[in-house]
Amino acid sequence: MRIHIHDFAGHPFQAELSRELAARGHHVEHAYATQYPSGKGKLERLDGDPDALTFRGITAVRTFEKYSPLGRMRFEKSFARAWVSHLEQTRPDCVVACNVPLFVLNRFSSTMAKSGQPWVLWHQDLFSRAIGEEIRKRLPAAVSPAAQRWVTRTEKNLVRSASQVVAIGEEFRRAYRRWGLDVRHVSVIPNWAPLGEILPGPRDNGWARAHLPQAREIRLLYAGTLGRKHNPLLLIDLLRGALDRGIPARLVVASEGEGIEAVREIAERQPELPITLLPFQPASELSDMLGSADVLLALLEPGASKFSIPSKVLSSLAAGRPVLGLMPRDNPAALDIKAAGGYVGTPDAQGVVGAADWLQGMAQSPAALVSAGERSRQLSVERFGIGPIATRFEEVLAKAVADRPLAPQGFAQTAEAVS
Repeated sequence: MRIHIHDFAGHPFQAELSRELAARGHHVEHAYATQYPSGKGKLERLDGDPDALTFRGITAVRTFEKYSPLGRMRFEKSFARAWVSHLEQTRPDCVVACNVPLFVLNRFSSTMAKSGQPWVLWHQDLFSRAIGEEIRKRLPAAVSPAAQRWVTRTEKNLVRSASQVVAIGEEFRRAYRRWGLDVRHVSVIPNWAPLGEILPGPRDNGWARAHLPQAREIRLLYAGTLGRKHNPLLLIDLLRGALDRGIPARLVVASEGEGIEAVREIAERQPELPITLLPFQPASELSDMLGSADVLLALLEPGASKFSIPSKVLSSLAAGRPVLGLMPRDNPAALDIKAAGGYVGTPDAQGVVGAADWLQGMAQSPAALVSAGERSRQLSVERFGIGPIATRFEEVLAKAVADRPLAPQGFAQTAEAVS
């Protein structure tokens, strides 16, 4: 099968899936947005990669403006044109859309419907809830409800129109049922982390020597996006709570955008705080960066917990380090953290107090840190094997292609379904 997997964000585990599918004989083009800033996976061919695997960066004419609603809309319209144009030239048997913004997806799905192109929605976030929150905050009360209904209707139509849907948690399927949708074309496949790329390693490695002070500190590392689903000031509060308890802690943040700038502003005003700020790190250094930490941190705001499961937690588990999350306790990621022996506190002042107390206990027992890290890795090994995961995706792709309608126009459809 000729498969186009588009992961807009360019994250690591989606690239692992493309490599595994190509190793099984499929021709896989793995696409991503060149202009989107995030922690990236290995988005180029490596020694040993199958010949049937290629990588393609999609670039819009417009620049990416994350925090400007009008600029973001212009970018997404431009990006959709670039992506659809590429698909019209390459004509894959099936397209997988992952992490693609809502309005890009809307334009894309309209073209797919006209052409009869099979496609799979790999649903990572319930966009309508996140965008709905922004609409409620930004628009007048008189027009906000209508705008929210339009966004929900748009996402609902995307789920309905996709040939198949891969949802990352049961909450998605429950949301679809609340929308009155038939869910027989929906499969739930939780996210994972690439075990072969993220490995437990020594704390004092080359990456640590290049970027961090070589002092006796408890390193608290947050690596990944700090967007509107996260409160970056909780990181500062946690650091202060640790220092107040006599823990020789250092906060390390590897991110870009508004969130890290809020932390930077405090760090500049209070240089006595032990804080190290870094941009997103290359995929080749991800394992060493995570391994340099004593505790890995995760954040999620209460409102965001309704539509998001932070996949960075899964990378933290694979790295074999204890994880501390400040997030709602019923989020699936929180359940994983607790299963691995980490700590979950609510994303507020009370949660920070409990987290700092937990850190104090762990700092007094190095063996406890090691034990929690080992449990993290063990949990990831039990759940993240790429073989069974890729088999489930193959089943979804085969259904999508087998059920495709006759194309009225546009893409020519190939005869073969599965190689």
